[in-house]
Amino acid sequence: MKKETAIIIGGGPCGLSAALELQAVGINALIIEKGNIVNAIYNYPTHQTFFSSSEKLEIGSVPFITENRKPVRNQALAYYREVVKRKNLRIHSFELVTHVHKNNQGQFVVTTSKGEYEAEHVIVATGYYDSPNYMSVPGENLPKVHHYFKEGHPYFNQDVVVIGGKNSSVDAALELVKADARVTVIYRGSEYSKSVKPWILPEFEALVRNGTIEMIFDAVVTRIDEHTVTYSNGKEEITIPNDFVFAMTGYHPDHSFLEKMGIEIDFESGRPLFDPDTMETNVQGIFIAGVIAAGNNANEIFIENGRFHGRQIAEYLASRQT
Repeated sequence: MKKETAIIIGGGPCGLSAALELQAVGINALIIEKGNIVNAIYNYPTHQTFFSSSEKLEIGSVPFITENRKPVRNQALAYYREVVKRKNLRIHSFELVTHVHKNNQGQFVVTTSKGEYEAEHVIVATGYYDSPNYMSVPGENLPKVHHYFKEGHPYFNQDVVVIGGKNSSVDAALELVKADARVTVIYRGSEYSKSVKPWILPEFEALVRNGTIEMIFDAVVTRIDEHTVTYSNGKEEITIPNDFVFAMTGYHPDHSFLEKMGIEIDFESGRPLFDPDTMETNVQGIFIAGVIAAGNNANEIFIENGRFHGRQIAEYLASRQT
């Protein structure tokens, strides 16, 4: 069995940052990632522009320099690849962690799709982007329903429903319109979310005003069929023609994965039980980093603040070694 001082589960920006901070105190952590590095960013829409400026996405004191203040997806992918190469981080990509438990010697046994490891410390930085919030409506499992949006081109001349009223929904609707899809946005709220990026909302509102996008507030989808979508506005149910659905209803952390390790979860907030000073959970030796620490409130932790969790962990482990 391969022995490690620390294993980081998750190769996103916060997992990479944790590895860099541990490296700075003499701990050469192994990162195990079920997909490619920064997998969530890779799955962003092709033309995604970040809300954060480039310097707020930097990790490991490696400068992230872009022509525009706010970087786009491909620039971020190139930046994080460069960080991994420059800092010689150890990453096992496309390896799924299936189980973590403590053995009789007090070490953690990390079982993956490719083998077993023994580690003194485990840092969970798995994010939340892999677990969509489902609506639990008939037809949601149809092949035409998607919870991630990549680009608009395939939906040219198609009737598309976008569900939601936050950034991901507005971004998707704009890209779909550019590809000449017929777009209807259905949102349960009575007005646009305050989290929508201020530089894209005016364009979206203009398209709604001129009828290019149909925006339906105070409505919920009640049924999805092969060629239609049915929604309720509180007074009646209305059925409209439909070819594809993008349910941009948000995401949540994988609580079951944490609970199997013995980590306690607050039922109300979905937040794991951890020490905010050290990021150590109720299971001694297991730490968390990144957005997973926010529980169900994904608007609380982003790359720009989650990247510092690794420093808290590293400082704590370094203090225990002295």
